[in-house]
Amino acid sequence: MKLTFWGMVSDQWTTIPPVVTTDLTGKIVVVTGSNIGLGLETAKHFARMDPGKLIVACRSKEKGLAAVADIKRDTGCSSVEFMRLDLADFDSVKSFAHEFESQNERLDILVENAAVALYDPKPQFTKDGWEVTAQVNHLATSLLGLLLLPVMAETSKKFNTRPRLVVVSSGLHDHAKFEKKIIDSSKPLRDYAHKDDVDPNLRIVAGRYSESKLLNIYFSRALHEHLPPQSALVVNSVTPGFCYSGLRRDYPLTGVRGLVMWLMEKTLAWTSEEGSRSLVYASLGEEEEADKMKGVYVSSLGAIYEPSDHVLGEEGAKEQRIFWDDTVKELTKVDPRVEQIMKDYLR
Repeated sequence: MKLTFWGMVSDQWTTIPPVVTTDLTGKIVVVTGSNIGLGLETAKHFARMDPGKLIVACRSKEKGLAAVADIKRDTGCSSVEFMRLDLADFDSVKSFAHEFESQNERLDILVENAAVALYDPKPQFTKDGWEVTAQVNHLATSLLGLLLLPVMAETSKKFNTRPRLVVVSSGLHDHAKFEKKIIDSSKPLRDYAHKDDVDPNLRIVAGRYSESKLLNIYFSRALHEHLPPQSALVVNSVTPGFCYSGLRRDYPLTGVRGLVMWLMEKTLAWTSEEGSRSLVYASLGEEEEADKMKGVYVSSLGAIYEPSDHVLGEEGAKEQRIFWDDTVKELTKVDPRVEQIMKDYLR
């Protein structure tokens, strides 16, 4: 479906359904980037459902512990914990996955919400050599999902449940477009975002965020397609719509662009709490018919929706295969466990 400006305006002026609720007794929930904005409000909703354990995963210990205290104070939930996770550092992702598996026997809901949106045209690279947006929003997010896939698969068998892996995307994926030379490359991700291979004259534009959100949808759809048909795991992606959040905290609120963003926020933006309801729906919705949620894209209004026409078309399917294969290849270099997980849990 094509996202038009007036379609977006219509959605933003539509009343959002109430948050979906259920009993999470005994279940373990992880929300990344849950120290602020959408992630924090999503975590608070889960906290009110009496989870066995709710993990606030973010890179700052100080901010993470403050979020834990905030959640406990607002909801009365005592089973909230902080775990450090820095998606700009592959070693941190691997450590998080190892620590989680060593301390927990189950994982029922993983909401991959953490992301960055950079506005400096000069590219920034992580210590791993990848452009920050590409690593945080796509590569590290995908790595975390794959490394935690075994514990989610085993959770479904041991506890007879339907674990869910939710990747937070954006309606802006509809505006993303990869250059033909990237799609045709033998190493598309490296040519797109690795400091040793990118064009030395690369300048980051706002579209890179949109492209990362398209990669999120490709990853969630491809992961779903590679799961065995009998798998109880539910993988999907979701857009929270246009919300007030910490994502635009570095947006330059000067000049014409700043004025336009200010006006849009004042007239269109939902609160972080309102936006978080779609994340909760993707995690809990259609509980009695969970198969309906497999591989889908969830709208900001808490309903199953279509991603962009490009994603659903032939070119999108081709790009999805290319980026899935290349993502697995690159992540196997980061952590050889990815290859074994592919053999043991995926087709």
